Amino acid sequence: MFAKILIANRGEIACRVIKTARKMGIATVAVYSDADRDAVHVEMADEAVHIGPSPASQSYLVPERIIAACKATGAEAVHPGYGFLSERASFCEALEQEGIVFIGPKPGAIRAMGDKIESKKFANAAKVSTVPGWLGVIENAGHAEKIAGEIGYPVMIKASAGGGGKGMRIAWSKAEVRDGFDRARSEAKSSFGDDRVFIEKFVVDPRHIEIQVLADAHGNALYLGERECSIQRRNQKVVEEAPSPFLDARTRKAMGEQAVALASAVDYQSAGTVEFIVDSEKNFYFLEMNTRLQVEHPVTELVTGIDLVEQMIRIAAGEKLAIKQSDVRLNGWAVESRLYAEDPYRNFLPSIGRLTRYRPPQEGQSGDIVIRNDTGVTEGSEISMFYDPMVAKLCTWAPTRLAAIDAMSEALDSFVVDGIEHNMPFLAALMQHPRWREGRISTAFISEEYPDGFAPIVPDSEEKAVLAAIATAVELLRRDRLDRLGGRLAPHSGVLKRDWVVKIGKDYLSASVIEGMISIPMELGLSIDGGTALTVASDWRPGDLVWRGTVGERRIAAQVRPVPNGLRIAWKGMSVSARAMLPRIAELERLMPEKVAPDTSRMLLCPMPGLVVSIAVAEGQEVKAGETLAVVEAMKMENVLRAERDLTVSKLKAKPGDSLAVDAVIMEFA
Repeated sequence: MFAKILIANRGEIACRVIKTARKMGIATVAVYSDADRDAVHVEMADEAVHIGPSPASQSYLVPERIIAACKATGAEAVHPGYGFLSERASFCEALEQEGIVFIGPKPGAIRAMGDKIESKKFANAAKVSTVPGWLGVIENAGHAEKIAGEIGYPVMIKASAGGGGKGMRIAWSKAEVRDGFDRARSEAKSSFGDDRVFIEKFVVDPRHIEIQVLADAHGNALYLGERECSIQRRNQKVVEEAPSPFLDARTRKAMGEQAVALASAVDYQSAGTVEFIVDSEKNFYFLEMNTRLQVEHPVTELVTGIDLVEQMIRIAAGEKLAIKQSDVRLNGWAVESRLYAEDPYRNFLPSIGRLTRYRPPQEGQSGDIVIRNDTGVTEGSEISMFYDPMVAKLCTWAPTRLAAIDAMSEALDSFVVDGIEHNMPFLAALMQHPRWREGRISTAFISEEYPDGFAPIVPDSEEKAVLAAIATAVELLRRDRLDRLGGRLAPHSGVLKRDWVVKIGKDYLSASVIEGMISIPMELGLSIDGGTALTVASDWRPGDLVWRGTVGERRIAAQVRPVPNGLRIAWKGMSVSARAMLPRIAELERLMPEKVAPDTSRMLLCPMPGLVVSIAVAEGQEVKAGETLAVVEAMKMENVLRAERDLTVSKLKAKPGDSLAVDAVIMEFA
């Protein structure tokens, strides 16, 4: 076994590998860029080596710097995590030449599976089900039309070297094939330096289901069940689960055996993932093989009890697999939610900044529920514009699928993150969606259910009553605390005010205190809008960021934040302003004029914090709807800002190279 390994990565995956290495008694070396000087993975590792400036292209993506760090520290092996250099065969070869072990598959397997055309040929040879299509060279758009006609519409045009949705087009007709072929080739050339594309049948309403495989250097290979990864946005996974609610034992076995056959065909040696598209009739087709650890590997670990990072290290050290296929059992259900630094209310645009508060729910087992949070940040960490916006992967395990989903819902409501925008409201709303809860999903789920983007869930009457009860309980405690402060001119009379009015959004609800007294823990009898009395119980204290307790029969965990004259309550994807006040104050409050937002229709505002890459117009220039105005870069993505209508540029307020905050004015229009 290795005495010391280097982790050629950052963030949560670097921390994840360090935890297993520590458990195995292996010393660890972290590498870091300028932006990650104070990162959690640097603190966790036994040693840390600086490898360059903040941009990944000058640090984490430079093989020579990783190899130099290995030599300087005496690291015998490198775990690449995922992303960065994890699927670069040339990096694997460079390590081998220096006598350093790559904790992953051999270069031949990486190359064979990294090219989508070559991988399909291997899959066909290994008798793995593949989508009907054309894997040869496509000469021109006319040739593409002929192939598409033979396969049958709709078809998918895909870049051979592609990934992340780039160089990918769906065509439903001959005209769309010609346009899609040209655009896919152009995108593939600019993104990957390789303009080869192939065409295959597009599966309507597909599910994305992947099989986890393990294979050693001694000819042993097995599969560890599947992961359902159909909840995607723009071809990027958002929520994953294991097992899939769709597969039966027969289909699972067939998919698993084909995945193992493919791994054996390319002499695979490590943990890897074979991805399939599955149609509504449970027909499955090979999509691609990821020759690395997957982001969503924790759900497989939770349902199998097998540490995949440990297996990767043992296989790389030459050990035989200690488990057989008959040893693999799928136990219970696991769900993973990816917490991203992005604003769900602004079409998921990236958000950067400092985590002023970061308090995940407590990890470990409580009753039948397990909570796990894989993260690479802590309170005070900086989310920079240089890397992927993932903050954490929150996972829950329970004996059944719905129990795991409900546990995830409560864990998300208990997860405190302040200082940046994040997608937690969207994830919390998703956990309540009936179609998700029933398992009726496909890769088009998010685009179908949220075609106009995400907006906070509007509470129904029952939910408004819960929110009003929380707001009343919080206000009573807040007032009681103020009344007990020394030096007050008018201390509390001792008589508890019984009648209140709670404003939830724009609605006014009456709240009557039926019984109870102000104390911590609190137990009050409340009637909301003349309804049946609810018992509200909680040990919440002023200043706590999460209100935990019960309202009637409901167990509640809700985020509460003070705002002027009230509270902001976030719960199960809802986000409402709430204000509990005395009836006379409510009468006067109703008379207050509403504040109207300023008119910004004649301005181009920066939609996210980022760097101005280019300004495409000049002062006085007339532009047409759809024309490019500016390009802003954030978190490795260039965002093109276009004119929404015909207009004339009157004033430029920013220039290329400027670093802008969200809503900063880039230009004004006449």
